[in-house]
Amino acid sequence: MPHRPIITLTSDFGINDHFVGAMKGVILGIVPEAAIVDISHAVQAFDVLDGALAISQAYACFPNGTIHVVVVDPGVGTERRPILASSDGYHFVAPDNGVLSMVYAREERMHVRHITAEHYFRQPVSATFHARDVFAPVAAYLAKQVDSHKFGDEIEDYVKFAAPRPKAVSENRLRGVVLKVDRFGNLITNVTPDDAPVLFAGQPGAFKIVVGKTEITNIRQSYAEGSPGEVFGILGSMGYLEIAANRAAAAQITGAAKGSEVSILLGEAAGAGA
Repeated sequence: MPHRPIITLTSDFGINDHFVGAMKGVILGIVPEAAIVDISHAVQAFDVLDGALAISQAYACFPNGTIHVVVVDPGVGTERRPILASSDGYHFVAPDNGVLSMVYAREERMHVRHITAEHYFRQPVSATFHARDVFAPVAAYLAKQVDSHKFGDEIEDYVKFAAPRPKAVSENRLRGVVLKVDRFGNLITNVTPDDAPVLFAGQPGAFKIVVGKTEITNIRQSYAEGSPGEVFGILGSMGYLEIAANRAAAAQITGAAKGSEVSILLGEAAGAGA
């Protein structure tokens, strides 16, 4: 049995409107055998960084050859370009606004094309719904084995940004930020084990994590290991330090949110103020 082409969808469209269904209809009208997978439609509205984070965490879980459509597109209808980015294993169809930045950072080789071949678009093209009229049909024709070079010329000046990185305030102080709050209320920070290896050592030395109105002095290995009501740090599946609580929302307990500062104090600094 031949392998069914896989197309994934990631967007900030939510599920209350017709947008996602219309995209799927366009795809199935061109390639009825496609398997369409929703990664997420709960990306924060207009939040390109949140979209970049979502696709970067999911794309490599799929088989080689998967086509990922990523639409977080506050500049729809403007001069921003539609692009097709191809790595050794995957294709990405998206607006050229940086939403693929964290994919670019993970992939060794990427070829990015400005999509200009309008005969692959759904006509007429709405100025407010390129997801339906541009990105969905391009992904579908890719799934039908149309060569990527037929969609447009390769470009080098595509938009990309560096994700926020923690900053060393001093030898024993590190300042990070909350990248997102997941549906369980866990605070996903931008701190990795490379940034603060002592936190994830078998027996970490003295440390203190300050976020919102809470000081945290414990690192746990699983969510269930935490005591009731305790806020603790944990290395989450995304590869970042999370601030979590056992069966409770750490965001609510700490009063922190996306963009909140996270201070990590080590050694003697842990006994001082933040």
